[in-house]
Amino acid sequence: MIRISIILAILGHIMCGVCDCLLSYSDTGRRLDFKVIKDPQKMHEEFRDMPLSFPLLSMVLGTFSITLFGFGYFALSNWMKDFSIIASNIMFIATVFFLVPIVVHHVICGVVEWMYIRLDRKDEVRTAVFELQKKTIVTMIAGYAGWLVYLVALFVMVVTGKTTLASWGCIFNTAVFMLLLTPTKLPAKGNIAGALMWIGLLFII
Repeated sequence: MIRISIILAILGHIMCGVCDCLLSYSDTGRRLDFKVIKDPQKMHEEFRDMPLSFPLLSMVLGTFSITLFGFGYFALSNWMKDFSIIASNIMFIATVFFLVPIVVHHVICGVVEWMYIRLDRKDEVRTAVFELQKKTIVTMIAGYAGWLVYLVALFVMVVTGKTTLASWGCIFNTAVFMLLLTPTKLPAKGNIAGALMWIGLLFII
């Protein structure tokens, strides 16, 4: 059963990575430069060929993709019960604190782009959507804090030999892959790192 959940987690992260790209690339394949967001005119031009369908699809598919990889996180938390009830409970609670806020954050990211494009990329709309994103940033902070707690708990349990996995299996951790991917220009690094973690776990569990 855990292998099925891991496969769902892999598919979910891949799908979520595509959803991230839908928010970051125009239909011409051009990557958006978010460094210009403080300049109304440059931002207006930056989103000139961004279709309304992209943020809309990202919101809808992103919700389903996060639900998909949630099965993996909960299943691994349950698997950890055989080795530590405390670690298992920490991972379970961290999963809730990760998944629920991160869905909200993902939807908000799609909403602000959709609203900005739909309302003709006007400066007052830019101001309003940034205000919305800024005032709801706590959802992102809570989500990633939960994710980090989960990953640290998993890393510690594996590297200290408290599970049936070899200690070197600790490398199959999103946090490790994120450190490796940070210097690169790859899009959707978090979801690439997440998919790599679950692919590795699929083979060693």
